[in-house]
Formats: sequence, C-alpha cells, structure tokens
Amino acid sequence: MDKVPPVAWWLDPGRSGGQIVEQAVHVLDLARVLVGEVSMVHAVPGGTPVDGEIDRATSAVLRFSGGAAGLLATSCLLTRKHRVGLEVCADGIALELSETRLLVDGHRAIEDDGRAKTRVDREFINAVQGKAADVRVPYGEALRTHRLALALARSAAEQRPVMLDDQ
Repeated sequence: MDKVPPVAWWLDPGRSGGQIVEQAVHVLDLARVLVGEVSMVHAVPGGTPVDGEIDRATSAVLRFSGGAAGLLATSCLLTRKHRVGLEVCADGIALELSETRLLVDGHRAIEDDGRAKTRVDREFINAVQGKAADVRVPYGEALRTHRLALALARSAAEQRPVMLDDQ
C-alpha cells in the first residue's frame, strides 16, 4: 500500500511490471518461503484505470499447493507509503512481517536495527558487480517468484483465474 514511485517509466506497462511485479513480488517471495508454492491465482484490478497505464490497485486470491488460501492487496493510489508486509495465520501461530519487524502472536516483536535494507542492497550490488556477495536465494527461486507475479498480473489483465504449472 504505497504511492507511485517518482520515476516516469513506472506507470508504463511496456517498461514496468507495475505494483505486483515491481513491489509485491517481495511479499510473494516471503509467502512462498513460509507457506509454499502457489497453484492458482485470481486477481482483480481495482481503482479507476487510466488508459495505457498499469493498474493502480489489485486484489487477489491465491491457492497454495499445500491447501492454504491467501489474499493479496496492492495499491499505489496513496500519497505516501502506508504498509508493506505479510500476515500468516496457521495452526497455533500468527505472524506479522513488515519491512522492519516480525511480530509473533501479537506480542513478541523482533525489530530490525534499521540497516537491513542497506545490507541487502549492498549484497545485490556486490553480486551484480561480480564481487563476493552473501546471496542466499538461488536464481531459480527468484524466477519462480517472478513467474508467480506474472501469473497474478495476467490474471488481472484477463480477469480470470490462472493455474500455475508445477514449478
């Protein structure tokens, strides 16, 4: 739940994946790690579409291969960042993950020291430059998450559920 980033190319679907591919992909990555692979998505665009631009809001239902159901909501209709995160409710536990905190069962919090984004960006730049980097996710995993984001974008564009192949 955020604003449109201040770069001209971001709203152009030919140059940007929009909210799901450019931003929500990180939440989808977390969901895959914590819940598992997704077998079906059904995304619905919202807001008032502007011809030739990406959707400004999307809601989606995800069916995970293990039987869990998930909900995704994205928006770039706001004037500032409101929230980025993932909530997981499972047998006997509730987790809330944001960019700066993990909250377990509503009371046990683990806070970021404020340097996580900087460290991740530094490792990414090191990897791109061919330097030693602490890259913890294999390329194939990143590609699986990217395919999931593309399936959501396709579902919203086609206004129908999309089944994902076994990855």
